[in-house]
Amino acid sequence: MREISAEKLSYVIAKAREMAGEIDGRGANGSKRSVAVNAKGDGCAAARAELAGLIEAMDEGEQCELIALAWVGRGKFTREEWKSALVEARNHLKQPTADYLLGNPKLAPHLESGLAELSHTGDGFEFGRH
Repeated sequence: MREISAEKLSYVIAKAREMAGEIDGRGANGSKRSVAVNAKGDGCAAARAELAGLIEAMDEGEQCELIALAWVGRGKFTREEWKSALVEARNHLKQPTADYLLGNPKLAPHLESGLAELSHTGDGFEFGRH
């Protein structure tokens, strides 16, 4: 990945977990749980607003990488199809990126899975390098 920094991606993942009602993979009461929204289905409103602002403030390249990474993480694309994922993500920017990404209740695990998938290759994917 060339556009989005390691720090920014880590922050997005942390805020997505917070939005989904998780802190470090645990519920607010400390019990283990999978990513899930709260009983109202709206997640943490403050974390959602902060994350939406961060995503919308990103440049197009960063937004494309975030979308493509989530797609790799959910299995829509493989690491070998990274360039195709980026092209499709660029076409997807016609709708607000934050709305699209934050509509995914599994955003954090998808980003983490995508990152893990891309990290298992020597194909030039260097996290956080520009």
